Amino acid sequence: MTDRIDAHQHYWHPGRGDYDWMPMDNAILARPYGPDDLAPALGRHGIARTILVQAAATIEETHYMLGLADATPSVAGVVGWIDFEDPAQLRHLRNLAGHPKFRGVRPMIQDIPDDGWMLRDDVQWAYQALIDLDLSFDALGFPRHLENFHRILTRYPQLRVVVDHCMKPQIRDPDAFDHWATGMAAIARDTSAMCKFSGIVTESGGWSVEKMKPYVDHVLEVFGPDRLMWGSDWPVCRLEASYDDWHGAAQALTAHLTAAERDAIFGGTAARFYRV
Repeated sequence: MTDRIDAHQHYWHPGRGDYDWMPMDNAILARPYGPDDLAPALGRHGIARTILVQAAATIEETHYMLGLADATPSVAGVVGWIDFEDPAQLRHLRNLAGHPKFRGVRPMIQDIPDDGWMLRDDVQWAYQALIDLDLSFDALGFPRHLENFHRILTRYPQLRVVVDHCMKPQIRDPDAFDHWATGMAAIARDTSAMCKFSGIVTESGGWSVEKMKPYVDHVLEVFGPDRLMWGSDWPVCRLEASYDDWHGAAQALTAHLTAAERDAIFGGTAARFYRV
C-alpha cells in the first residue's frame, strides 16, 4: 500500500503579519497552527506525509515554511510563492529550487482583482522558469478563472500543474454546476494537469456527503484517480468541518472505488506529482 499523503495543508503564525487575506477577528483562522497541532489527526488516519502550501504572498513566508519542513519529518514538500510580476525574482526561485523539500509555487490568483492577470505579458517568464527548473505550479482560483487557466495550461504543456480545491466550485449555487463542470472537463481533456480533491467542504454552505457527491463524481470521471489527490486544506477546513469529518467524508465519497484507485487518491498521485 502506498504511503498516505495529505496533499494540501497549512501552518501559519498570524503574528508574522503577512497573511493579508486573513480576517483577524476570526477565532478559527487568526491563531497559530503548527506541526504539533496537526500531528494527532495525521496519526489517527495513518497519514505519513504532507504537502505544506503557502498562505501568504511573500518570499519570507516560503522561507518560514521551509524552516518548519526542515524540523518536521512529516512535511514531505513545500509549495511556496514568488512575485510573478518581478522577473528579478528568478534568482530567488533558483535558490529555492535547491532546497530538498521545495516543490513549486502557488500565486494567489483567487485574490487578484484582475481575472486576466495570469495572461499578462509581464508574468509569462515565471511559467517558463518553472518548466526550466522542473518545479510545479498550484493553480488557485475560482470557476470564473477556468477559461484563462485553460489558455495558460495549453500554452505551456510542459508545465507540471495541479488544480487546487477542484477550482472551488460554488456548491452553494447549484445553477453554477454546468459552467464549472464544463471548464474542469476541458482542462482534464486538453492538459496533463492533476486535481486536488480538497477545499470543497468549505464551499458547500453547510456540507454533506450528498451535497458534495456530484462534484466529486465529476472530477473522478474527467481526471480519474491517477490524476486526483486528496488534501485536507487544514486548518481552513475547520471553518466547516474538523479534519476527521472531512477525511471521513472523502472516504465515503470514494468508497465505491477499487483499493488501487483509493491508494492513488490518498497518496500515490501526490507522491508522483510532488516527487516525494
